[in-house]
Amino acid sequence: MTSRQADHPVDRLFIDRWSPRAFDATAIPQADLDTIMEAARWAPSAFNHQPWRFLYAHRDGEAWDSFLGLLLPFNQAWAQRASVLIFVLSDTLIDQVEGVPKPFRSHAFDAGAAWAQLALQTTRLGYHAHGMTGVDFAAARTALAVPDRFEINAAVAIGRRGDPSYLSESLRAREQPSGRKPITDIAFEGAFPQ
Repeated sequence: MTSRQADHPVDRLFIDRWSPRAFDATAIPQADLDTIMEAARWAPSAFNHQPWRFLYAHRDGEAWDSFLGLLLPFNQAWAQRASVLIFVLSDTLIDQVEGVPKPFRSHAFDAGAAWAQLALQTTRLGYHAHGMTGVDFAAARTALAVPDRFEINAAVAIGRRGDPSYLSESLRAREQPSGRKPITDIAFEGAFPQ
């Protein structure tokens, strides 16, 4: 639970979700990760295409070092104590009845919805998820054998919150839930404000 306060009534889950960098390096049982993936699975999707894909590695698994090595050094420094690393991908094409794939405009939008549900379920289970784009995307495409039609959107670190003492001084100072822009800065009736 955080000290964040909403300006309008929302479920506490939305306020409690935040992205720490200090993790405790404990394992996440596969059953918990399956529950997290199940929540992502039920995200809304245009044409029910479900373009999201998740590649993951447990910290005690064979793929861990490879996954960690695909993050930029800044993210490696703190994500090394996460319990699971996930790469979020989306299918940029949709196959038509004629068998000719065409560009799928909402692939990243839909994958973002799945990521949001993943993050909220993670919070509900007592873990935290931290999404990041500090990734060597070209190396990730090769190392993870990602087909050309898929875009790598982001990586995610999941784990239980840990002692921030291993973080750099500047990151320790930021290790708290951040605020959000007010609704008046993000939602407008009618056309985009000039």
